[in-house]
Amino acid sequence: MSDPLRPRASLRTAVVWDVLKDALERRVKAAGRDALDVLDTGGGTGNFAVPVARLGHRVTVVDPSPNALFALERRAAEAGVADRIRAVQGDAHGLFDVVERGGYDTVLCHGVLEYVDDPAEGIRNAVDALRPAGTLSLLAAGLGGAVLARALAGHFTEAHQALTDPAGRWGEGDPVPRRFTAEQLTGLVSATGLQVGAVHGVRVFADLVPGVLVDTEPGAMDALLKLEAAAAEQPAFHAVATQLHVLAERD
Repeated sequence: MSDPLRPRASLRTAVVWDVLKDALERRVKAAGRDALDVLDTGGGTGNFAVPVARLGHRVTVVDPSPNALFALERRAAEAGVADRIRAVQGDAHGLFDVVERGGYDTVLCHGVLEYVDDPAEGIRNAVDALRPAGTLSLLAAGLGGAVLARALAGHFTEAHQALTDPAGRWGEGDPVPRRFTAEQLTGLVSATGLQVGAVHGVRVFADLVPGVLVDTEPGAMDALLKLEAAAAEQPAFHAVATQLHVLAERD
């Protein structure tokens, strides 16, 4: 995925970025500091880490892939923020083998819960990395979006399989090991003691609209971005979003 500040990529990232940026601004005011310590678990090549560092924050990215971390370091250097980004090889299970417990103002846990053996443990580790007052940004694959996408593609058996499978998978060829409902994600977060502040549906329409329409129709990109932003906060659309974003805080 590209930088969330680039127009084409913003179809996939704009909602999360806007929510995250506002949350960081609130945390800066609450902490009384210009720069925050941010942990990005599973941050890969820096889709969010680099833009966060551009805001002046210090970002530690933990990812199991050395290739992704190499790309992150190159990208950070090109963006002029290499001094504010630290790349560490590791995973959510052994998080505190590589980072400090309770050392971060904000933790990003994006695209992680789908792949860990124990989502509850993954959430607990992310929360345990927070300082006494901190913010968690959680992004995970949504069940309803996968069901809708398979059905609209004419794969009705796979859509039914995803709907009834405990992990939300549509078959053996499904590249995503696990999907969630909004209720499941908020339940996992609430169980850690954090207070859920907001839930947003991400990519409600973007993955269903033909790319050629967005690229060739004048004004289509901006109109679709506005539609995504408007639908993201509506609970009715959480059930059909490709991804779900949960913002939670420890007061």
